[in-house]
Amino acid sequence: MKKLWDKGYDENQQVDSFTVGNDRELDLRLAKYDIQGSMAHIKMLESVGLLEKNELDVLLQALQEILETAENGTFVIEDGIEDVHSQVEFLLTEKLGPVGKKIHSGRSRNDQVLVDLKLFMREELQTIATKVRNLFDVLQDASERYKDILMPGYTHMQIAMPSSFGLWFGAYAESLVDDMQMIVAAYNVANQNPLGSAAGYGSSFPLNRQMTTDLLHFKTMNYNVVAAQMSRGKTERVAAYAMASVASTLGKFAMDACLFICQNFGFISLPKELTTGSSIMPHKKNPDVFEIIRGKCNRLQAVPNEVSLLTTNLPSGYQRDLQLLKDIIFPATAELEQCLDMAVFMVKNIRVNRNILDDEKYNYLFTVEDVNKMVLSGVPFRDAYKEIGCQVQSGVYHPNRELNHTHEGSIGNLCTAQIKAKMDAVYAQIVKA
Repeated sequence: MKKLWDKGYDENQQVDSFTVGNDRELDLRLAKYDIQGSMAHIKMLESVGLLEKNELDVLLQALQEILETAENGTFVIEDGIEDVHSQVEFLLTEKLGPVGKKIHSGRSRNDQVLVDLKLFMREELQTIATKVRNLFDVLQDASERYKDILMPGYTHMQIAMPSSFGLWFGAYAESLVDDMQMIVAAYNVANQNPLGSAAGYGSSFPLNRQMTTDLLHFKTMNYNVVAAQMSRGKTERVAAYAMASVASTLGKFAMDACLFICQNFGFISLPKELTTGSSIMPHKKNPDVFEIIRGKCNRLQAVPNEVSLLTTNLPSGYQRDLQLLKDIIFPATAELEQCLDMAVFMVKNIRVNRNILDDEKYNYLFTVEDVNKMVLSGVPFRDAYKEIGCQVQSGVYHPNRELNHTHEGSIGNLCTAQIKAKMDAVYAQIVKA
């Protein structure tokens, strides 16, 4: 196996196989970022006199050609080559000879993979943010479309007070604003340049780290080189918490959907082609998509703990344990993005029951409304509460079904525009970053 750290002896194959693991496969997702980082790095090397202008030109041309293969999906890490960094340097050296070996001056694989991961996480968080925004938009559309359609509200899984589909859909939309705050925070942690920290202790070369920061469009850099290395694991942990926050909201919505589609509730339904059947019960139309979203989101909420357990007892400086973070984070980003796409699709196809409250079992939803009407007419609250409670207990309660909710965020005043303004303000921070 060709290794960047080759010193003239062969590594034990059992050790090699165990330590490399499936890193080569995972590294394919880092290929374009590794090449982008290398292009910025060599521009900086030329600016400080460690490369000649003609060397820079041929290296950039060759890297651009490799970048095109990474972007069109034809880049491969060949058998016998350890990782993406080795593959890129091998291709350059194979094509350009000794000049290809110059690109590693002033850096280590430690800061090389760090910059790859920061660029990867930055782009993935932007993608997740866009997909969260897409879900937010369809939830708000549904909230406005069904704002006048009432449904029961529950506490303790018991009938509580009147709600509406507008309130239900809108609640999840606004919850996504909080999740977007988490995504932006994770993006800001990722948006710092570690390149130039080398193995974690800097370099005696006169590197210009501000130049690579600007070329790679980082907002700032991890200045302290030890702190830069310590950001490996921290970046993934913060991103994992952001993804888990989104997953929590999405999983709760999926659970509501599974519950509300059940015949005992009958609040919503789906087109039959979006459900699955049973091998034995011919009547079944199962909400499997929402069940899978729920399960995947539950699993995604375990990711921060997995990252924490992997990194919590590590000292400063690079440790090989950190390689295993890719096994955790890479599948998690893909899974969350898939869940968000499916949620958008499913929400667009939800059908609501417009006559839920016609059933007499929902009469008690209106007890608080009738208490409040008595209070507004001058009856002390405790007296009104007792009067309606006694009517319920004696079986003579008959609701007045008129509703008059006016305050911000209630059934009659969803504040959709204000919630959208909140999302716009947060989302702009990551879109314009």
